[in-house]
Amino acid sequence: MIVIAFALVGAFLGQRLAARNGGVRADKVQYAIACAIAGALLGLVVTIVVENLIA
Repeated sequence: MIVIAFALVGAFLGQRLAARNGGVRADKVQYAIACAIAGALLGLVVTIVVENLIA
């Protein structure tokens, strides 16, 4: 669940970053996908850390 949330937030922030820099639609999609992947990886690390702290 954490991974999905981080991926969605990453996609949203990536799209906003591209829009702020004056990107066209393809730029926004590319930034959103790249930031979603980065967010998912960060969410995976957070999930692993939380699971190890709980167990």
